Amino acid sequence: MPVPSSTAGGPRQFHPHSSRKSNIEYMFGIVGIPVTEIAIAAQAVGIKYVGMRNEQAACYAASAVGYLTGRPGVCLVVSGPGFLHALGGMANAAMNCWPLIVIGGSSDRNQETMGAFQEFPQVEAGRLYNKLSVRPSSLEVIPAVIEKAVRTSIYGRPGSCYIDIPGDFVNLQVNKRSVKYVECCLPPPISTAEHSAVSKAASIIAHSRQPLLIIGKGAAYSHAENNIRKLVDLCGLPFLPTPMAKGVVPDNHPNCVAAARSTALQHADVIVLLGARLNWILHFGLPPRFRHDVKVIQIDICAEELGNNVRPAAILLGDISAVTKQLLEEFSKRLLKYPSNSEWWKRLREKITNNEERSKGLALQKSLPMNYYTVFHHIRELIPKDCILVSEGANTMDIGRTMVPNYYPRQRLDAGTFGTMGVGLGFAIAAAMVAKDRTPEKRVICIEGDSAFGFSGMEVETICRYNLPILIIVVNNNGIYTGLDADAWKEMLKFGDPATCVPPVSLLPNSHYEEIMSAFGGKGYFVKTPEELQNALKASVTDKQTPSLINVMIDPQSERKKQEFPWLTRSNL
Repeated sequence: MPVPSSTAGGPRQFHPHSSRKSNIEYMFGIVGIPVTEIAIAAQAVGIKYVGMRNEQAACYAASAVGYLTGRPGVCLVVSGPGFLHALGGMANAAMNCWPLIVIGGSSDRNQETMGAFQEFPQVEAGRLYNKLSVRPSSLEVIPAVIEKAVRTSIYGRPGSCYIDIPGDFVNLQVNKRSVKYVECCLPPPISTAEHSAVSKAASIIAHSRQPLLIIGKGAAYSHAENNIRKLVDLCGLPFLPTPMAKGVVPDNHPNCVAAARSTALQHADVIVLLGARLNWILHFGLPPRFRHDVKVIQIDICAEELGNNVRPAAILLGDISAVTKQLLEEFSKRLLKYPSNSEWWKRLREKITNNEERSKGLALQKSLPMNYYTVFHHIRELIPKDCILVSEGANTMDIGRTMVPNYYPRQRLDAGTFGTMGVGLGFAIAAAMVAKDRTPEKRVICIEGDSAFGFSGMEVETICRYNLPILIIVVNNNGIYTGLDADAWKEMLKFGDPATCVPPVSLLPNSHYEEIMSAFGGKGYFVKTPEELQNALKASVTDKQTPSLINVMIDPQSERKKQEFPWLTRSNL
């Protein structure tokens, strides 16, 4: 954001020095009137600027940086339509509780209400999606506004903040002595739960017969993995991760009951929510997916979340990691080791075995075209165990979640709480930028359905422009949920105009998405058989310098395995 570039007391133009002082490292956006100079100035002070092809993808990328690093990424957009395109990313960050700063250019102040170029009530519109939506009153207060936005985005429940910059601000000059400089905000305070609440929760857990820990992405964000792992090991409790909490405790831990998800949820008598919300992802905590008499222990950083949909038996308000440590201390006084030979564990293990056998049977099918399970079986066998996984799509994301394990925290990004399609390539670009600076040996692998890829496919050019060695795998079934093969497509067209006769879920059969990657200098692979898939995966994983895209053709009618309950017709996230 603009602040004086000189130490002199006279008038100077401004640049984003205050953002850099707030430990902002990454900016994503699309430049134009009136924000181009802001992007140039950001680079001048050491902020990495990534020019994207769509504001939505730019905003998704900036929000993913917030989740991965705990410091907000910045999305820079132009006025009017550019701002509106970024609203999806703001809403997605708000729903996922990720820190984000959006800086939007706007029309000049002296042209307001006159029908200025791209004039729009951006501050007012931003209030629906942001914890803070503000226009600085003057250049002098911009550093203070930046500090407040960063602080607001990371304090309490994280979220998005919007800062509006009128076009006439960008090249204005001001006397540096009048600027109100503010130091970077302190790290978010870590709060702990009341001792009586911790004691009550420990007592409820100790007296449960069929306990279950549910680990949410709030636990991943708070870096609670060490304390949660200790709690699981100390007490012998079964745990179920929500999708982006996979890896907080490794998926291959013997106490993970993800493969018996429905059984665990439906029959647990005590559930401990560790940074997870009882929203649609967890069926609101209500029957028939949960027991009517289930006792819920809710651990959350946000007081307003406590008691949503189900009245808790105990509420522990505080940082997930800190509160988990409190529980550990409580159980060190009253030792609890849930018996591994209990009827509850026997029931869960039996269901895990049955479900894994069903998935294995589908994965080993030799028929062509391949099904989802066969594809994910080979992906699981050949990708690095420490890679960062990005996943989106309907069946692609849901089946991939069950088939591809995560072993480390904050290394799975998907459609999340908002169920947003189109996030994949933006998330992958953000993850690759962060990995390049912090863990350059880590690969980013983005597994997409063909429909999901279409939302932001042109970001492949961004990936190649910045030489990010991302591996994109498009699981292509020619449609949304299901599609048509080439022969069925030709027959369908005989009935007339595609707009009136082609099923709404259908996409063009056998589309060569890999050629988009090849067009920009990356490597593309079109595969139809397990052998071709294995070869393409091996080549892509071995080449750590070049972006690649594997377009995997599967049976257009391939679906997930039959569900255990007839009412489960949506994603089982």
